[in-house]
Amino acid sequence: MKVLLLENVQGLGKKGEIVEVKDGYGQNFLIAKGKAQRATNEVINKYKAQQRKAEELAALEKAEMQQMKKTIESLTLTLHKKVGANDTLFGSITKEEIALALEEHKVSLDKKHIEIAQAIKHTGNFEVQVKLGQGINATLKLEIKAQ
Repeated sequence: MKVLLLENVQGLGKKGEIVEVKDGYGQNFLIAKGKAQRATNEVINKYKAQQRKAEELAALEKAEMQQMKKTIESLTLTLHKKVGANDTLFGSITKEEIALALEEHKVSLDKKHIEIAQAIKHTGNFEVQVKLGQGINATLKLEIKAQ
């Protein structure tokens, strides 16, 4: 019996592979547990169509992230904070403040995607890494000024 694996099965194959198995194993274990389907032409074509659709969605998502990267890298965010002696900030710049400032520029981003290498506790120009996913990273320029 030929079956299309719907998930990785140890010792048999990986998801998406068509493998030959004994009838009892295929019917009573793999198909019954939802780990495989009988490999008919209809099932194979449906699976290939789903794979193509998933690849297209991934490509669209990656293109959106590339566009967001261009937008982020073209920005220079200016944040105004209260300062004390020697241009030292009261507190520090947080990821949440950066995310809120980005939203003002129509860039919706969760604060957990922002990486601040060192705490920003004084005025000046800084660069912050933004991890968008799928290996796409952007560098955001920050300018911290006294209020």
